[in-house]
Order: sequence, then C-alpha cells, then structure tokens
Amino acid sequence: MDRGKTGMVLLAGNSHPGLAKDVANHLGIELGACNVTHNSNRETMVDIRESVRGKDVYLLQTAAENVNDVVMELLIMAYACKTSNCKNIIGVLPCLPYSQQTKMKRRGNISLKLIAEMCVKAGFSHIITVDLHSKESLGFFSCRMDNLRTSPFFLKYIVESIPNYLNTVIVAKNPPIARRATSLADRLGVCIAVLHGECKEDERNDDDGRASPPPNEEQDFVDQNRIYTVGNSLPPMHPKEKPPMYVVGDVAGKVAILIDDIIDDVKPLSSAAKILKENGAVKVYVMATHGVLSNDAPLQVEQDSDIDEVIVTNTIPLDNQKLITKKIQTVDISILIAEAIRRIHNKESMAHLFRHVTGED
Repeated sequence: MDRGKTGMVLLAGNSHPGLAKDVANHLGIELGACNVTHNSNRETMVDIRESVRGKDVYLLQTAAENVNDVVMELLIMAYACKTSNCKNIIGVLPCLPYSQQTKMKRRGNISLKLIAEMCVKAGFSHIITVDLHSKESLGFFSCRMDNLRTSPFFLKYIVESIPNYLNTVIVAKNPPIARRATSLADRLGVCIAVLHGECKEDERNDDDGRASPPPNEEQDFVDQNRIYTVGNSLPPMHPKEKPPMYVVGDVAGKVAILIDDIIDDVKPLSSAAKILKENGAVKVYVMATHGVLSNDAPLQVEQDSDIDEVIVTNTIPLDNQKLITKKIQTVDISILIAEAIRRIHNKESMAHLFRHVTGED
C-alpha cells in the first residue's frame, strides 16, 4: 500500500520498534522515516525525515523501560508533526504511560491526568490504547479514545496451548479482578477462584502532621472575645489489619490461571502461586496484558517462584527478559492494533473490534 495514496504515516519512537514493524506489515505500508535520539544531557531530539503535511500521522509508543524518555519522545514527536501541518495526530499507545497512577494518594496527585493534558496540548486528536488499568481514566482525556481488548487473544491461547483447558480454574488475584475472571471463565465454561488477603500495607505515617491528636474535652479555643468549646472527641478509626492470604474456591487437581492486567513486581504473584500450589493446584499460569517485568522480576520468575508460565501480550518488548527465563510466552496482538488503525483511517465503525465485549473484559 502506498502511503502517498492513503494519506497515512506510521511513525515510531524507540520504545518498541518490533511492534511498529509488525503493525506496518499488517497494514501493508512501510514504517515512516523518523530519527529519535538523545543528546549528552538526555534531551530528546526528533528528526522526521519525510513530509507529513496534510496526512494522518499515527505515532506508536509504549510504556517500556525509561518511561519518562518514552513520554518525552511521544510529546516531541507529536509537536513536530503538529508544527509540520499534518492533518491529524493519532497516538497508538498499547501500554499507556502512567496508567496505574489514577487515584489520589494522600498528598500526591493523579499523574495520568497530567499526561492526558500534555498529550492533548502536544496535538493528539485521538488515542488508541489496550486494556487500560482503570477504564474510568478515559475521562482524563479530552480527545477521542479507543480502549482495545485482548481477551479474545487470551481465550484463543488457552484453548489452543493449554492441554485439557476444561480442567482449568480462572483465579482472580484479588476481589476487584473477580469480575474480569468471571467473564473469562464463563466463556471457557470453567470455574473461578478468588485470592483474598492480598492487600497492600498501609504506608501512612501519622508523624507527618496530618494526624495531630484531637483537643480534649476541656480545651477551649479563643477567637478574639468569643470562646468556642470543643465537645466529645470523634470516634476512633481502627487500623485495617492485613488478613492472611487464602483461596476462595476449589483449585485442587486443576490448572490455575491467575489473571491480572499489568505485571511488574512478581512477589505478590509468587506468593499467590505458592498458596495455589499448597491448595492442590497442578500448575499455575499467570496471564496479563502488559508484562513490564522490570529489575530482577524475570530472575525471580525463573528461580524463586512456583509460577510455571507467564503469558503476556507484546505491548511491551520482552527480549531481554526472555533471555533470563523461558517461562515467558508472548501473545501477538499487532493485528488488533493494525485493524484499529485501518478502521479509524477509513472512517469505519470500531464496533467490530468490540463484538461480545462487556465492561468486565
């Protein structure tokens, strides 16, 4: 397909060139000429080496290693296209950077909201992403958004690659993921189980000035000539205690498939796999859309874990991690991204990509 006739240009940063080439092959086009480099003090420099004037530009970038470099590459590439008078800029972000930072934490902030505003300011009119960590975060973006789903690819993998898949049990690693696990189990006709007790420790520090003790009953406050008396103290809030992890459901003699959306720190999943094995699970698979697996996570999977296999999509490059462990299996979803781009460019309905997809998927 000739890009000049289609009016489409697909550009990619440094985050995942392999995925960009696969998407371009599915579309039948060549990857656009773009050089993204960093100078000695890590400033990002972008050189777009072909004309984008009047064309629809698709920028593919994903939250791989050095995510802050990834963000700056994405924004500067978009701004370069905007100032070169392109027609539209569509961001293809399979793993959206900062997608897990969607809730206010103490005196922190919602970082994804800032990323959303910067993307729109840089010139994006449309963003394509895959399996958002929190679907409600779509509301942070004032441009159009498409959140693609990978559940059909995982269903196909389970049916084709896991022997006797009808003897599996879909396991939610915590109660909030139970709805997604239920949706997958219903399509396979198998049972589910839920791990309870995998809650994070409360990191709140009461010595930072936010939890000053309430005034006692005798304490008065004086405001000029008026006296305000404080009544009884507020009832105390007892701290939440982390319960021991246990399994709700039967996993004995079955293959357990742990469901998640993003895998980075594998310690919680290793603990979950150990509990499942202790409860009689024959094998434990971990299945997630985005496999970050940073630092020594691949080594932990290989040496210090009861996990038999980690199944992730290729939204994030895992070449280095696969050199450390052979337990990582990748599901290719490049055709899904390519079809989304084709439909958007041809102004076709996206409904075909969401057939039988529910809010739980």
